[in-house]
Amino acid sequence: MLRALIVGLLLLFAAPGTTHAQSAGALVSAEPASDAPSGMRAWRIRYITSDGDGRPIAVTGIVVAPPGGGADRPVIAWTHGTWGVVEGCGPSLSADFWTATPALAEMVGRGYVVVAPDYPGLASAMPHPFLVGVDTARSVLDAMRAARSIPGAGAGARFAVWGESQGGHAALWTASQARRYAPELTLAGTAAAAPPTDLPDNLRLGSDANLRAMMSAFVAYSWSQRYGAPLATLFSRVNQGVVTRLARNNCITLGANPRLGTMLGVVAVRNALKAKDMTRTQPWARLASLNSVEARSVPGPLLIAQAVTDPLVASQVTRAFGRRACAAGTRLRYISLPGGDHAHSARDSATATLDWIDARFAGRPAPSDCGRF
Repeated sequence: MLRALIVGLLLLFAAPGTTHAQSAGALVSAEPASDAPSGMRAWRIRYITSDGDGRPIAVTGIVVAPPGGGADRPVIAWTHGTWGVVEGCGPSLSADFWTATPALAEMVGRGYVVVAPDYPGLASAMPHPFLVGVDTARSVLDAMRAARSIPGAGAGARFAVWGESQGGHAALWTASQARRYAPELTLAGTAAAAPPTDLPDNLRLGSDANLRAMMSAFVAYSWSQRYGAPLATLFSRVNQGVVTRLARNNCITLGANPRLGTMLGVVAVRNALKAKDMTRTQPWARLASLNSVEARSVPGPLLIAQAVTDPLVASQVTRAFGRRACAAGTRLRYISLPGGDHAHSARDSATATLDWIDARFAGRPAPSDCGRF
C-alpha cells in the first residue's frame, strides 16, 4: 500500500505540463527492477498514452528482456487478467508479478522481450477503465512504443499480444486497434485465453453467480468513474456503497480466501441484480455493447484458449465469437481446455500458445480449426 501511495504521489505531482508535452508512446522513466528473477533484465516504466477520448495520460508497466545485448528482438505484449480496479492493484506494484505472469521465464528464455502494461488506473492516479476496449488497447500499444526507447531491452517493431481473461479482452482490442493507432508496429499474431468478447452475454451467462456478481461490481464501479454512469440506476444507496467498497478494497490474489465482508458484499450485489439487469439498463447496456469486440475487427492469425466449463467466461460465448471470426475469414486456432479453471487458462495453454507464437514469427502458415469447434 505504501508503494502504491508513493507511485500515486509521483504521478500527481509530476512537473506541470509533462503529460501534455510528450506524445503517446514516449518513455518518461525506466527504473531497473532489482527484484527480477535470474535470467532476466527488467525495468519498471512510466510512459505516456492516450485514453479513448484522446487525452494524454501517464501510466506504468514492466518490461522484461533476455540478459545480454541484442537488437530488434521480437516482443510479446502480455495483457494481464484482473488484479483489481483501483490504483493500488497494479501488477507492477506487486512482488507476485514474477510468478503470477504465466510462462514469463519461458517467454524470456525463447528470446522475447515481454512488455506488460498495468493499464490506466492501476499504479496510476486515474479511474481504471475495466473492460474498456480502446483505452486499454492504446495503453498496450504505447507500452510497446515506450519499450523500444529502453537501452538494453532491444525491443523490435514486430509483436504478438497474449492475454488472459480481462487481458484476453485487452489482447483482442489491441489487435483491432494496432494498425490504425500504431502503424509502425507489426502484429504477428494474437492469443487470447478465456476472453470476454460479447460483454452483455458474458455478464449474463457465467455459471458461477458469485463470480458474475463480483465482475459486475467491478464493471459498475469502473464505468461509473470512467464514464460517469450513475450507480443509482442499478443499486439502492446502501448497495452503491457496497459496490464501491467491493471495488476499492479487493485487489485479486490467486489462491486467497475471500474475506467475510467481501462474501457478504457479493451476496448483496447478486440480490440487487436479480431485480435490475445491467445488460438491459441504460447506460450500462450501451457501454457493454460499445466495449464488446467485433470478431471481424480482429486481424488474424488468432489463437483462443477456453476452458469448456469456465464458470465466469461462458465457453458458448467464446465459441460464438470464434465462429464469427472464422466467418470473417480469420485463421483461428481454437484450444478447448478440459474442466473449468478460469484463473489458469493461460498457464494451462502456455506451451501450445508459445509454440504457435514462435511459428508466427517464423513466418510459417497459420493453422485453422474453423469448422471443428
